[in-house]
Amino acid sequence: MDGDEGDIGSTWLPLLVARVSEYAIFRLTGSGEVASWNPGARRIKGYEANEIIGRHFSVFYTDDDRHNGVPDAALRAAREHGQYDSEGWRMRKDGTSFWASVLITPLYTADGTFVGFGKIVRDVTDKRRATEAVIESERRFRLLVQGVTDYSIFMLSPEGHVTNWNLGAARIKGYEASEVVGTHFRRFYTPEDAAQGLPERGLHTAATEGRFETEGWRVRKDGSRFWANVVIDAIRDENGELVGFAKITRDVTERKTAQEQLEKARAALLQSQKMEALGKLTGGVAHDFNNVLQVLRGNLELLEGRHGRDVWTRERLYKAIEAVEHGATLASQLLSFGRRQALQPLVVNLAVMLRGMDDLLRRALGELIDVETVIAGGLWNTLVDPNHLENVVLNLAINARDAMPEGGKLTLELSNAMLDEHYTALTEDVRDGQYVLLAVTDTGTGMTQEVLERAFEPFFTTKPEGQGTGLGLSMAYGFVKQSGGHVRIYSEPGHGTTVKIYLPRSMEAAVDLESRKPVALTGGTETILVVEDDRRVQATVVETLRQLGYTVLKADDAQSALVIVQSGIPVDLIFTDVVMPGPMRSTELATQATRLLPHLKVLFTSGYTQNAIVHGGRLDAGFHLLSKPYSREQLASKIRRMLGPSGMADVQPPLAAPPTESPPHKPPLAPANLAILVVDDDNGSREAISELLTGMGYDVRQAADAEAGLHTLMTGKIDVLLTDIVLPGRSGVELAKAAIERNPGIRIVFVSGGDGPMPDQVGFNCASLRKPFAIEQLHALIGAMHGGGETGRKG
Repeated sequence: MDGDEGDIGSTWLPLLVARVSEYAIFRLTGSGEVASWNPGARRIKGYEANEIIGRHFSVFYTDDDRHNGVPDAALRAAREHGQYDSEGWRMRKDGTSFWASVLITPLYTADGTFVGFGKIVRDVTDKRRATEAVIESERRFRLLVQGVTDYSIFMLSPEGHVTNWNLGAARIKGYEASEVVGTHFRRFYTPEDAAQGLPERGLHTAATEGRFETEGWRVRKDGSRFWANVVIDAIRDENGELVGFAKITRDVTERKTAQEQLEKARAALLQSQKMEALGKLTGGVAHDFNNVLQVLRGNLELLEGRHGRDVWTRERLYKAIEAVEHGATLASQLLSFGRRQALQPLVVNLAVMLRGMDDLLRRALGELIDVETVIAGGLWNTLVDPNHLENVVLNLAINARDAMPEGGKLTLELSNAMLDEHYTALTEDVRDGQYVLLAVTDTGTGMTQEVLERAFEPFFTTKPEGQGTGLGLSMAYGFVKQSGGHVRIYSEPGHGTTVKIYLPRSMEAAVDLESRKPVALTGGTETILVVEDDRRVQATVVETLRQLGYTVLKADDAQSALVIVQSGIPVDLIFTDVVMPGPMRSTELATQATRLLPHLKVLFTSGYTQNAIVHGGRLDAGFHLLSKPYSREQLASKIRRMLGPSGMADVQPPLAAPPTESPPHKPPLAPANLAILVVDDDNGSREAISELLTGMGYDVRQAADAEAGLHTLMTGKIDVLLTDIVLPGRSGVELAKAAIERNPGIRIVFVSGGDGPMPDQVGFNCASLRKPFAIEQLHALIGAMHGGGETGRKG
C-alpha cells in the first residue's frame, strides 16, 4: 500500500466500513477495478474479497448495461460532477438480480491527487417492487376506469369542477375530455333541476355524509335527456381534508322504461281483471233479468190483446211495455259489456253503414250539432255485426251531444290503420295488424284523467242523476272487444274527446246490408214444442203462440221434449231455451230431434247463452237465436221466416182487432163429453198427449202409474183408457183388466214402443198404437171406437 492509501487506511474509517453490513462500501481504482471489499458488499453481491478484488466493477451490471457502456459512463459522470447517484438492476454472483441504489464519489489525496472512487450500494429491491406494485396498480386502475364504457366515472374538485373524464362518461354524456374538464358538473343537469340547486345539494350531502345517491333526468351534449343513477363519494386525504369527489353515473333509461311498461301492464291487467269480473257479474244478472222481462212483456201483450180496446187501459199497457223495452235495452248493454251478446257478424264496408246513419244521427243530435263525415279512399272491409255497431255509434254520438250543451261539431272518420308491435306492446289484448279505424270526435268539455280511467266501467257516469245510465261507453267497450277489436279514448278538459275504434280488417267481399222492413204479425197452424224450465216464461209464450193460431206443446227440460218428439206426435218447430236443467243440453235435443224429424226447425232463445251456441262471441253457423226479451211481433216474424209462408192472413195487432178466443183451423172436434184417462210414467210424453187431446175437445185425466190410474177410475166415469204397457208396479195390461171389471164398456188403447197385444192374448177387446204415432191416428182411432168401429190392432 502506498503512502496515500496508508494515510486513508490509518484513519477510523476502515473500522466503520468493516462493520457495516447493510451497505456495500468498497473502493475502485481510477480505471474501475475493485480495490477493497466490506462485509456488506459480500452479503449483497455474494462475492468474497479474494474473488472480486482486482476485477472490474462492470461485472455487477447487466449485459445490456455493459453493452451500452453504463459502467464507464457512471465513472465519468462522477469525475465530472463530483458524484454519481443512480438506481438500477445489478447482478449478484449467483446470477440473480436486485435493485440497487448506487452512489459513486471520486477520491482525492490531501494534495488533490485523484486516487480512485468510493462506491456505496444498497439493496432496495423490496422498495422497488412495492413502488412498481403501486405504479402497476395505478396503471391498471387507470386502464380499468378508462376502459369502462357502461359507467360514467370522473372526479370533481371540492367546488364541483370536472378534473378527469373516462370513456364511459364520453359515451354516456357525449362530451370529450377536452370539452368538459375544468367546467362545473352543473351542466349535466336539467335547467329546472339546476335552478333548484340539486347539483350543489348533492355535493353537500356527499361532503357531510360521505356518500350521495339518487336518480333523475340528466342532459347529454346534444340536449337529449336520459334517466341516470348517480353516486357521489367524498374523497379525503390522510389528514381527513376534502380533496374532491368521485362521481359515477349510469344510464338506466331502458330499465326505467321497462319498469314503466311493467307498471302499465300491471295496471292494464288489473283493469282487465276488474272488467272481466264485472262482465261475468253483469252477464249473469242480465240473464235472470231478461227472463223476468220476458214474463212481463209477454203477459202485458196478452193483456193488450184482451183489454186493449179500452183507451185508459191501452195507454197504461203502452207505458208498461215501454218500461220493459227500456229494461231490455239496459240488459242488452250489460250483456254487451260482458261480451255475452250473440253477435251475427257480416263482412261490411263501414262507409255504407255510416252514410246510411246520416239522417238518424242528425235527428238524434239536433240543430246545434254540426255533423261531418270523413271517409278515406280505398277503405278496407271489416267483419262486424252492423246492427250492434250502429248502436255503438249512436251511443257515442249522444254522449258527444251531451258534452256540447251549447252546440259544437261532431266528426266521424273512417280510415285504414296499421297497429305495429310498438303500439300493441303497450296493450296486452291487442294484436298488431291491419284495422279499420272509426274515430268519433267532438268539441265538447272533455274528460279529466280520473274520468278517463273509469270511462268504460258500467254505471259510471258524470251526468246528473236521471240523465244517463253509464252504460253507453261500457257497451261500446264490450262490443268492440267481443268483435276482436280495440277501443281507446283521447280527451283533455276543455279540448273535446276522440273515441277511436279499431276493427280487424277482412279480406272477404262485403255483403249488401238489408233494409229494415216492418214486422208483419203473422201466425200459423203448425205445431210448436216450447221447451222452457221457467214456468212463468213457458206459460206466457205458450199463450202467445196459441193466440197466433199454433198448436202448442210444452216441456220443462230437453229430455222431456225429446220424449214428446219420439212419441210420434207431429212437431214442426222446437222453440227452446239454450240453458236447460238436467243432463241433456238443448243442443243435443236439437241434434237428436232433427234426426228423428228431418223437416223439424229449431229456434233457440236465451237471455244469456253461456257459450252453448255462441263461440268467439259469434252465433254458431246453422243456429237460429231469438234473444230475450222479445216482442210478440219479433217472435211471430222469426217463426214464420223459419217455417215459410203461412196460409193464414196476417194477424192484426190486438189494439185494432183482438184475436178470438179459439184459434182457427183446429182439428175436428171430439165426440161430446168423451172422457179419456192417459196413463204414462213419462211426464213429458203424458202431458204432450194430454195437451193435444184437450185441444181437440176431449175431457182428459192423467195418471203416472197403475195405482193412480185405478184411483181415477174409481172417482169418475172414464170412456177411454189410453195406457202405456210398461208401468212402474202393475203393468198397463193389468190396469186394463181392472178397468174392464169395474166398467165393461170402457175402451182400451195400448201405446208402446213395440207391438201391442192382440185381443185374444189379453182376453178383452183392445186397440194398440205403436210409438211414434201421429195425433190424427189416435183421434181417428178414438172416434172409430166411440162409434162402434173396429177395435182390433191399429199400427
